[in-house]
Amino acid sequence: MTPSPVLISPADLQSLMATEPTVIIDTRDADTYAAGHLPGAVHMREIFTFLATSTAEGLEALKSSFMQHFGAAGLSGAETAVFYEDALNTGYGQSCRGYYLLTWLGYPKVKVLAGGFPGWKAEGGAVSTAAATPVPAPFPSLPTADVMLTKDQVLAALGRPDITLLDVRDIDEWTGESSSPYGRDFAPRKGRLPGAKWIEWYRFMKPGATGPQMKSPLEVQAECATAGIAPTDTVYLYCFKGARASNTFLALKQAGFSDVRMYFGSWNEWSRDPALPIDDSLPLAGSALKKAA
Repeated sequence: MTPSPVLISPADLQSLMATEPTVIIDTRDADTYAAGHLPGAVHMREIFTFLATSTAEGLEALKSSFMQHFGAAGLSGAETAVFYEDALNTGYGQSCRGYYLLTWLGYPKVKVLAGGFPGWKAEGGAVSTAAATPVPAPFPSLPTADVMLTKDQVLAALGRPDITLLDVRDIDEWTGESSSPYGRDFAPRKGRLPGAKWIEWYRFMKPGATGPQMKSPLEVQAECATAGIAPTDTVYLYCFKGARASNTFLALKQAGFSDVRMYFGSWNEWSRDPALPIDDSLPLAGSALKKAA
């Protein structure tokens, strides 16, 4: 079955706003939002900044926090939520992180603005500097989707031939030169999860008329094929904190990959537990399980 499209063009968003209840969510920083945003857009920087852990307590905190945020933004289940950022390759996948979180929470109507804010302006979309005043709504308590992985589930998956662990971080993190996008030594350890394959998240995008756009389903499948990954595989994604991997999550789901899940705690959580194995060898020298001292 072909998945319903998540990416929405500026023209289609204008039509949606005119005909159906819609909540637009701006995931950029406060100063950028204040300088100009889509009319009525609610600012929600927490989409990008929240650092999660995958313990039972951590996931409950993640769930309760965003149920509150989304309810305060006016999402009741009847509205379509539309996330946007500046460009898909400049915000570390933050708009897609919103899509992933609502998908996990079971929310039925979620979109991401293709082309982001530059694409909206390029097509003549109105811009506002007035802060939105949303009407809060009771966010629905729905069954969560099976797309969220804990570190224990990832640990149990290491070495399993029926599960593909896919690292989508930037190359300096994959090679172990840096621990995170926040600085070389932001996290206590450098390296990768043992046995992971690697496709840098940028590779699922290509240049467009108004900025980066997602590659077509066939192009995404071709990128995955270079790492030996097929649409029928079970794929476990990770990055540093679940933002860039959300970009890849969207790309793979739109390309027909049927079983894609994410370790949302990602390297930020994994690297801080010295009991968890990492591979800190050179990526081209083969993979080996290594325990921290």
